[in-house]
Amino acid sequence: MRRLPRKPPAMPPGASGTIARLAAVRASEAGLDLAPLLRKADLTEAQIRDREARMEVADQIAFLNLVADALPDALLGFHLAQGFEPREAGLLYFVLASSATLGEALARGERYSTITNESIRFRCLEGSDFCISASYDGVARHTDRHQIEFWVTTLVRICQAVTGTGLRPVRVSLAHPRCGASGELEAFFGCEIMFAADRDEVAFARGASQLRLVGAEPYLNQLLVRYCEEALAHRQNPVSPIRASVENALAALLPHGGGRASEVARTLGMSERTLARRLAAENLTFLGIREDMRTDLAQHYLADPTLSVSRIAWLLGFQEVSAFTHAFRRWTGHSPSRMRSEIATQNPPAESP
Repeated sequence: MRRLPRKPPAMPPGASGTIARLAAVRASEAGLDLAPLLRKADLTEAQIRDREARMEVADQIAFLNLVADALPDALLGFHLAQGFEPREAGLLYFVLASSATLGEALARGERYSTITNESIRFRCLEGSDFCISASYDGVARHTDRHQIEFWVTTLVRICQAVTGTGLRPVRVSLAHPRCGASGELEAFFGCEIMFAADRDEVAFARGASQLRLVGAEPYLNQLLVRYCEEALAHRQNPVSPIRASVENALAALLPHGGGRASEVARTLGMSERTLARRLAAENLTFLGIREDMRTDLAQHYLADPTLSVSRIAWLLGFQEVSAFTHAFRRWTGHSPSRMRSEIATQNPPAESP
């Protein structure tokens, strides 16, 4: 009789690495030179070639942004997810697919997802609907669009595959703003998406958690759960950097006119004084982080011609466009309209075939 392994099988390099490799293939097929894109993202060709090599999640997000801009493809993560084979997620996929019901499968995903991707944590909530929310751990959420769109698209595709149905969400919310191509996402999900939301969430109709899975295998599932528990026990959870935690709290507060230190501290479950002390220990200040974040976001938003300057001002927490314009001049030395013109000159729209 063949013996079962005493240790859990090697974990895959993580979906973050997988997404970066998929993006590299897409870029190569488009004739792009990968070398400068990888250098800018602090990645190497060896990491792309070696499927066992791990990547820093922030570097992977930076690479996705660079590839999306170079192609150009405003929905890169979504498009990559449509061609992704879910079984490439390895052990995590099979422990989900062998579960009895969709609710049980996604509860397994909530518990074990950090084995293969340490940056995103999922949580399942059942009430008036069956909701799966995602939060970022140790990574600034505002820097990302493509990884989260990859994940929510893959999540829906997996739910459809394991239930053998055309299951679609009744509600989707994403923390980043809408872009000119976002209608394609809504067509796939079959519902209107709430962009610039205070959380990333996919909700299915109440009762979806009770759907039976077509590949349910109770004995196999027990074995895979044991493997996952052993892997989880041996995994060291990284400490979330305080800067990323502050930025993620700010991302949800700014569009609603918030973003004061007291509000961020309350969101993080600490006093304003404790927050200031923890930031000072890393030679950081709250105002410095907020200014850096607003500067980065402003330039990113200005690159999207579908976002008006007044909308950008609102997304950054300014009540008046004039206040945003004054702050932007202080940050960059230019007005928002001039910066938008310069960005458009540097990145002309692709010609239609």
